[in-house]
Amino acid sequence: MGPLLCDHRVVESSSRSKTSVTMMLAAIVIVVYGMQAAKVILVPFIVAAFLALITVRPMLWLQAKRVPSIIAALLIVTMIMMILVLVGMILGTSIADFTAAIPGYQARLDTIVDGILRFIAKNFRDGQSIESLRDMVDPGWAMGLVANILNGLKDVLTNIFLIIFTMIFILLEASTVQTKVEAAFGRSENRLASPGQFLQNLGRYLGIKTIVSLATGLCAGLLTWWIGLDFPLLWAMLAFLLNYVPTIGSIIAAVPAVLLALVQLGPGEAGATAIGFVAINIVFGNFIEPRLMGYGVGISPLVVFLGLVFWGWVFGPVGMLLSVPLTMTMKLPLEANERTRWIAILLGSERDAEYALRHRAELEALEDDQATPTSS
Repeated sequence: MGPLLCDHRVVESSSRSKTSVTMMLAAIVIVVYGMQAAKVILVPFIVAAFLALITVRPMLWLQAKRVPSIIAALLIVTMIMMILVLVGMILGTSIADFTAAIPGYQARLDTIVDGILRFIAKNFRDGQSIESLRDMVDPGWAMGLVANILNGLKDVLTNIFLIIFTMIFILLEASTVQTKVEAAFGRSENRLASPGQFLQNLGRYLGIKTIVSLATGLCAGLLTWWIGLDFPLLWAMLAFLLNYVPTIGSIIAAVPAVLLALVQLGPGEAGATAIGFVAINIVFGNFIEPRLMGYGVGISPLVVFLGLVFWGWVFGPVGMLLSVPLTMTMKLPLEANERTRWIAILLGSERDAEYALRHRAELEALEDDQATPTSS
């Protein structure tokens, strides 16, 4: 009876484990589709939280200077609202003009691409039809992507009052969060240090990233204006927004500008535009930003790309722009739970994995020392 009872318990435990995994996966699918269905409501709140994380340090600084919380919040929000109104005016005018000009750009770009493909088909494919090559090349995808991203952002800015009011309440709560957490969980809870440290690091990351993105956008705008490209403000805005996405965003921002330079001005100017964007991203991405940050985003480059696709599918263009902060936020609860920490390690960078290995080695060495009997 003993072995049979033991086997029965093993089978029952395995069955419960499989059921738990199935229910967890089903819950994840339901939550994801629920977020996608509610993105009209969720996206303004996400943008408000994003802006609040950027401005919470100035808010706390004003409070330290004995400025009342409500006045400090109103000062910061007024400044943000003026910036958003200005951005909305620039986006509205530039997007309308750019959208109207896209068919003409598309026709010229198709002509250039067809000429290149005919040359390839004639010289390298024994005169075969170019249709098979043409089907694999869609030169207008970058132009359409620019319009979709900026139109999505413009749609979000139509909810500016909801964003502003949400941001005000988040900032007013910022100074009382620590007190409420200590009252709810006690001051001795070690696990509370992890979310607090995470939010502090995320706010610092977003603040520095915003400053670097502003400088990147300014340089991109000056570059495209100097070369003579149409809509330099649009390319500056696109470079600013997509700089929030490490590595991939810089490439996405450069491609449509280079294609437009090819269509509008010619191959020489297109090459100069490409070189200029590469130089800007090398200077800011490889030298200035790492010195200011002092640490990376803690996410694997592959996960950055997959997060871009996933959050873009869930929340649209705004999800693409905020994919890294959203992925970092998702990583936090995975790190806090011992059973899911391995997922956080896989999502993290090589530096995170090396830290986890060192920590595990230290724990194993400590356990070995405790297990070794001491000599009298």
